[in-house]
Amino acid sequence: MRAAVIDGKAIAAELRSEVNLKAQDLASQGWQPMLISVSVGDAAASEIYVRNQQRQANSAGVEFEARNYPAETSLEQLIGILQGLNADPRVNGVIIQRPLPDHIPVKVLQKAVHPLKDVEGMHPASIGNIVYNDLALGPCTAVASVEILKTLPLQMEGLNVTVIGHSEIVGKPIAFLLMGLGATVTVCHHMTRSVAMHSRAADAVFVAVGKPGLVTGDMLKPGAALIDIGINRIETPDGPRTVGDADFDSCAEVAGWITPVPGGVGPVTVATLMKNAVLATRLQMDHYRDAYARTDV
Repeated sequence: MRAAVIDGKAIAAELRSEVNLKAQDLASQGWQPMLISVSVGDAAASEIYVRNQQRQANSAGVEFEARNYPAETSLEQLIGILQGLNADPRVNGVIIQRPLPDHIPVKVLQKAVHPLKDVEGMHPASIGNIVYNDLALGPCTAVASVEILKTLPLQMEGLNVTVIGHSEIVGKPIAFLLMGLGATVTVCHHMTRSVAMHSRAADAVFVAVGKPGLVTGDMLKPGAALIDIGINRIETPDGPRTVGDADFDSCAEVAGWITPVPGGVGPVTVATLMKNAVLATRLQMDHYRDAYARTDV
């Protein structure tokens, strides 16, 4: 039996609906969630992502403003801009768009965003909190991938999971999130001697490497869930296509569930970004109330 294709767009739509209600509640209390997108240099490189974020923000009840700065903007100037956004109570979240000019190290900018406004979950504090099973403002792609798995009729406690790829913002956070849910997790990387040996034993496989066709059907246990996080552009006789890290056709013949690319993890990632924006707004509202509450009445 061919695998059930997981509808990421439907999962994202349901999540945005929930986020919209929470955003309306915050707005009624004077805290309208507001995101600022920061891009530097060639805006066309991130235009599709920004436009998608704008559309989903509107659907989720989150205000969105895109700001583009010249390519020659210095690192010091950008850090100053981010510090200004950190101090502005009207701004609840900051998104750093990639790619950036070569002279701008993305990790430095991510560290410059205040943890309470780190809606992408990229600040070292946000990623580090996952080790303590604190899921507030986690990395969006990692959180979205695990949320997709949670929609399936699988018991998380004791589930055997293989994560292929160990990046700081996807693979490693996924592993910690899954361990927090009680799963038994194996993480594979470029030095793993036999990735297939581990993936064939898994009830669920996550792959985020950036290599099209890396995972094939003979690497999966029959009936396993496959969450494909890869996004790759390849040339075909019919023109360029966007594909994941898994060979969809062969994997779909073996897996029980599979995410398509596009239309799988991507939409849920952006919806998770909006969820983080609303949560960040709530955290900031509570922070300001605690910091400035009157104690003499």
